[in-house]
Amino acid sequence: MSRAFYREAVAGLVAGVPHSAALIGPGSEVLEFDTARSADHDWGPRVLLFVPEGAVAEVEAVVAAGLPERFRGFPTVFGYHGVRRPGVLVGELGSWLVERLGFDPRGGVSLLDWLSASWQSLAEVTGGEVFHDELGLAAVRETLAWYPRDVWRYVLACQWRRIAQEEPFPGRCGEVGDELGSAVVGARLAREVMRLALLLRRRYPPYAKWLGSALARLPGSAELGESLAAAVAARSWREREEALAAAYGRLAALQNRMGLAEPLDGRVRGFHDRPFRVIGGDRFARALMAAVSDPVVRGLPLVGCADQVSDSVDVLTVPGRARAATLGALGLTV
Repeated sequence: MSRAFYREAVAGLVAGVPHSAALIGPGSEVLEFDTARSADHDWGPRVLLFVPEGAVAEVEAVVAAGLPERFRGFPTVFGYHGVRRPGVLVGELGSWLVERLGFDPRGGVSLLDWLSASWQSLAEVTGGEVFHDELGLAAVRETLAWYPRDVWRYVLACQWRRIAQEEPFPGRCGEVGDELGSAVVGARLAREVMRLALLLRRRYPPYAKWLGSALARLPGSAELGESLAAAVAARSWREREEALAAAYGRLAALQNRMGLAEPLDGRVRGFHDRPFRVIGGDRFARALMAAVSDPVVRGLPLVGCADQVSDSVDVLTVPGRARAATLGALGLTV
């Protein structure tokens, strides 16, 4: 609908003005996660219209005056809680990118840029569809489509490290009779496994609401999903450990097939001399870092990107905060 909205109702209003038009950025329909529920607010025919900075005000006025009130039966101005917004957002591309990511990729993408941009923001910029492009939007999306290979290895290593930090704890909690604590840690580990699976398949993990939906769309993810569902539903720590072990093994096999690092034994093993079974996530982290050729990336602490540094929505959705948090955690210099 938005593609047709641009072609039939918007394009003619900006004829002669260099522009790019797309449906990207925030909105569940951009990543194809929208359902009938999504239409209860801020929903209708939408287009982001990027024009040169000096033309923004003029184009906004032309669009506001020329849009029909409805398109294919839907209003072209809609809102939520009394706030009304036009379905056409007019802006300058560079400013919009800085607002979403904290930087303009057209000037190059630094290591800090890559690591401080949230996965959700990267997904929103590279997802959706471009309808018309005279300002280089397609090139931006191609640049940000996925991490450079060494940065990818680093982010994967940090994700394995997150698993390593807590993988014996479901058993340790259960051993002292704390099944609730074991379940909570098991669910945390399931989330880390889901994110790792997406990262291994070159997908930016979306925020919590759509994480399970994104995993379900991965080819060959059914068995992994079944293992994780069993881990979350388990009533005892031994069942939980068994299900998580199966999930770890599948990810280990996938990483070995990807050829990103030296292949490792993907079987679970004992946690030192304690009776808990783990994959040994640090083994995979070390193998990935050993395959990194960039000395700057190789010298980073295994802390990770913005989503691995912080879970705070109020940090991840504000690029300046995400950048500051990542910068401080990694000790990088600007």
